[in-house]
This record gives sequence, structure tokens and C-alpha cells, in this order.
Amino acid sequence: MCDDKDKPTTSKEKSKNNEESNQDTEYVKEEDDSAMEAMRKFFAQNLNLNTSQDEDDCTAGKLIGDLTFEGLCEHWKTKGFKNIITMVGAGISTSAGIPDFRSPGSGLYDNLQKYNLPHPSAIFETHYFEQNPKPFFALAKELYPGSFNPTPSHYFVRLLHEKGLLLRHYTQNIDTLERVAGVPDEKLVEAHGTFYTNHCMGCDMHYSMEWMKDQIFSDKLPTCTNCKSIVKPDIVFFGENLPDKFYTLPGKDFNKCDLLIIMGTSLEVQPFASLVDRAGRRCLRLLINRTKVGGSDHGGLRYWFFGGPGLMFDSPNNTRDIAYVGDCDDGVWALVGALGWTDELNNLIKTENERLAKENAVQRQRKEKDKQSS
Repeated sequence: MCDDKDKPTTSKEKSKNNEESNQDTEYVKEEDDSAMEAMRKFFAQNLNLNTSQDEDDCTAGKLIGDLTFEGLCEHWKTKGFKNIITMVGAGISTSAGIPDFRSPGSGLYDNLQKYNLPHPSAIFETHYFEQNPKPFFALAKELYPGSFNPTPSHYFVRLLHEKGLLLRHYTQNIDTLERVAGVPDEKLVEAHGTFYTNHCMGCDMHYSMEWMKDQIFSDKLPTCTNCKSIVKPDIVFFGENLPDKFYTLPGKDFNKCDLLIIMGTSLEVQPFASLVDRAGRRCLRLLINRTKVGGSDHGGLRYWFFGGPGLMFDSPNNTRDIAYVGDCDDGVWALVGALGWTDELNNLIKTENERLAKENAVQRQRKEKDKQSS
């Protein structure tokens, strides 16, 4: 005789067993999904990373009938926007002569071999900087603010501010060209820090941008006059905290934003990249970039903290995302041309370039006098 467990299984029993197994699997999957969603919400709430999407009960559907660049421009002309956020990376500064990080052949990461680094990103790592700061300051001399003029893309942001449309400007760049272009401090979130301020790594004494520039261009290692430690520009190295503004302002800003303009960024660096998912469902999102970026990353930080799908240009579910594929300046000129702002932007650029030329001439004269007097 055989035990019950040794009895042959009938087809009905097999079917029943399969159904029960499928139900168990679905139940486990539901439990897993619930746990993941609970964890996401926990992190979002406790890190103040709630999206405005969670508070927005808008029904699905395209925000404008024509989700193209031309359609966006037409909507802007007829209905307008009130609270625009600009979100930018190195691509808005390349036409000024500043290389970006990742472009093959011309990007910074491809041209750092001359500094004999253990790996390209070491130049922005605190541990390596403390051991060997010379490569960083050699690179800083090449990229230092004041050696370059703002681009039309920077002045476009300034123009948005002058028209009362700029809610905030979020930038990954450390070149301070937004400041040079005249975008005021209260409108800026310099997510990766800035050369504008500097501090001693020993006693935390603060130093001005002018002091740091004199040290760097004299090929001196900037050292504190108080404790002789290295003085570091307040740019964010890998592993360092981002500025307080980055954590306090997005929760307020993105709830109000009705147009998010993203320019010249790969949207690969977190947590900056995840800002795109902070925009509420009634906010149009325009990308101006050489390639379409910012798509879904359900395995990464965007999904865990925000649960957002990223930018959805080519998805059948796209309701608000528009891409202009090309250089940032070209996209800006196309935009202001469609809006009838070309003359205004041209005049702003001309006036500001003349101002900067005069200021630079005065600075050169002062340096010449200082050399002669010494």
C-alpha cells in the first residue's frame, strides 16, 4: 500500500494545485509590491522627498494637444506660463569654451590623463584631494570663472527672470556663469556647489572668490592664513552633502512650477536627476539637449525615492514631455524666435558683453599697476 502522498494525481487535482500555486504567487507578489511601495513612501516622507504628483489628483490626459516643440511654443504664446523652473548641466556652458564631462574625445573625463590620476573621478574625491590637491587646482585654473563669458542659454535664464517668469534655476554647474549673467542669488540653487565661496578644510575660515583666483593664477597652493591648511572651493566633491538649498527649496518650488525647462544635462547624476519627477502632473517638461535623456530607471534612486517614470517622450502614455534635440543655444534661439523675444535676448547679450569687457579691462589695468608698484 502507498501513502496519500504517493497516490497518483488526477488532472482535476493538478489543475486545482496549479490554481492554488498561482494564487500563492500572486499573493506573495502583492505583498512584495506593497512592501516596496511602503518603503518608497517611508523614505520619501522622512527625507522630505515627496513629489507634487502625490498631492495632485489631476486626471490623465495630454496637457496640450500638440506635444511637440512647435506645440509648446504656440501654447506659450497664447496661454503663457507663470512659474518656470530651469534645470541645467554642463551642456549650457560648452559654447563658452568650457568642456562638459562625458562627451567622447572633448569631455573632461577623456582629457584628465595628463594629471596622472588613479581614475578620472579621483580629481573630485575628498580623500584624493587631501593627499594630492595639485591636480584639482591645475584643472581649476583651466576652468576658473572669469575666464569665460556666459552663453545665450545663460542669458535666456536671465531674460526669464527679467520677465518675472523664473521661479528658480537649478544648476549642476560650478562655473558660476549664471551669476556672471546676472541671475540673482535668491533664484539660484547651485546643486554641486560653486567657486563663488571657499573655506579652509582645517579651521573652516572663509575666503572670497577674488582671493582664491589670485592664489590659483599665481600657481600657488591655496593655504589658510590662519592654520596653513588647504583652502577648498565650495564645490561638492563625491560623497559630500549637497547645499541646504537643494533640500529645502524643491518641495516648495515644484508644487508651483507650470513649465520645467531642462537643458544640457545627461540626467545621470543623482539626486539632481530625480528633480524631473518632482514636477506636478500639470507641469509641462521641455528637454533641450543633444540626445533624449531622463527615461525610466525603475531599479535606481528615482524609483525608490520618487516612484516616477522619468521623461516619457516616446511613450504612448506621454502627457506632457517634449524634446528639442540639438545644442542648447540652438534650442534657446528657436524658442525665443517663436516667442518674439529674439531682439530682447540679442540686446541683453550685447549689453552684458560690453559690461564684462569693461570690467575685465579695469581688472587688467589694476594688475599691471600692482606689478609695477611691486
